[in-house]
Amino acid sequence: MSVRYVLAAPVAAYASVPPVAVGASDLTVGRLVGAVAALVALAGVVVGALALARSSGRIGGRGGGVALVAGLFGVVVGGVDLAVADGGPGTGNGVVGGVVAVVLGLVAVVLSRLALVRSRSHRAGRPADGAEHEGAHQ
Repeated sequence: MSVRYVLAAPVAAYASVPPVAVGASDLTVGRLVGAVAALVALAGVVVGALALARSSGRIGGRGGGVALVAGLFGVVVGGVDLAVADGGPGTGNGVVGGVVAVVLGLVAVVLSRLALVRSRSHRAGRPADGAEHEGAHQ
């Protein structure tokens, strides 16, 4: 028995097994990763929106940072999930969850950036929208 035969046998056995069909409600690793990334990104959107709404209060600075981290996590993990997926939507690879995670992650990053800029300008004592310069141009 040659080494080539011993190494080729598991590969041939793996190639001869037909792929198992994945049902619509089956939870696969890809779907789980995509869903977790999408949920973390959704949490980032919620925290980012709250931080933007209450930028001068308790949530402002810290909430913006939390939303930024959650959004970046969603973008990175969702992007990796999309990069390693073998098929399209419905194949059990988490493609839909990955796309949702990337989109929600980007929204969370934008909201967190707006909240952080607004909370820093409130701490410095100047408005974030440039309202202090309106009277100077008249």
